[in-house]
Amino acid sequence: MGQTIACANQKGGVGKTTTVINLASYLALAGEQILVIDLDPQGNATSGLGVARDGGRSVYDALIDGAPLSGLATATGVDGLTLIPSAIELAGAEVELASAERREVRLAEALAELEDPYDYVFIDCPPSLGLLTVNALTAADGMLVPIQCEYYAMEGLTALLGTSQLVREELNPRLGLKGAVLTMYDSRTNLSADVAREVRRHLGDRVYDTVIPRSVRLSEAPSHGLPIHAYAPASPGARAYQALAAEIRARDGHLVERGAVAAAVPA
Repeated sequence: MGQTIACANQKGGVGKTTTVINLASYLALAGEQILVIDLDPQGNATSGLGVARDGGRSVYDALIDGAPLSGLATATGVDGLTLIPSAIELAGAEVELASAERREVRLAEALAELEDPYDYVFIDCPPSLGLLTVNALTAADGMLVPIQCEYYAMEGLTALLGTSQLVREELNPRLGLKGAVLTMYDSRTNLSADVAREVRRHLGDRVYDTVIPRSVRLSEAPSHGLPIHAYAPASPGARAYQALAAEIRARDGHLVERGAVAAAVPA
C-alpha cells in the first residue's frame, strides 16, 4: 500500500474536509488509486462524496468491532476513489475507546490488514485532538494540515504539531509532516498575505506552493454531494485543487502533466 495521510487540524472550518474530498478526487482523476476514510462523526466527507449516511456499516465497525476495512469500502462517483464512510455512532466512539485495549492503534491495525493496492489513503480527522485523531496519526505516514488564512492560524498549528510530536515519540515514529496547505486565501486582504508569509516562515518548503482561494463554489459543492471537479470544474477553487494534486504528485515523484503545477494560485 502507498502513503497513508491524516488530514488534521483541531480548528474547525479550515477546509479540512474540502481538501480531502477534492484532493482525493483530482488524484484519482490523475490515475491514482485512492481510499478516503471518514473519521469525523459529522460525516461531511461521506456526504460530500455523494454517499448516504444510511445507518449501514462504517469505520465505526472497524474501530469498535474489528471489522475488516475491505468489507466497509464503498464506491463513489469518481473512478479510482473509494470511501470508508462515517456514521453517527462515531460520536460516541471516543467514550467507547477510552477503556478499550490498544485504543490508540485500532485504525493502524485495521489498515495493516488491508491488502488493496491504494496509492494514497486519506483520513479525514475530526476537529479535535481526541482518540479518533490520535488513531489517525498513529496509522499515518504523514500529516496534511490545512491552515486557514485567518487570525489565530498559528496557534492551532502549534497545538497540532505538539500532539504529533507526542504521537511520534510514543506510538508512531514514522509520523511526519507531509505538508501544509493554505486555504481560504483572500488576495484582497492584507491578513491573508500576512498569515501566508508567517506560515511559510515557520514551516519553509513544507508549505505547498499552491494556495486554495476563498470560493463560493467550493462551499456549494458538498451540498450537491459532488467534488468540485464535477460541480464547477472551471472555478478558481477547482483549478487550485487540481494544481495541488499535481504538486503533490510531483513532490512524490509521480508523473505530472506539463504545466499542471504552474496552474497553482499564487501566494
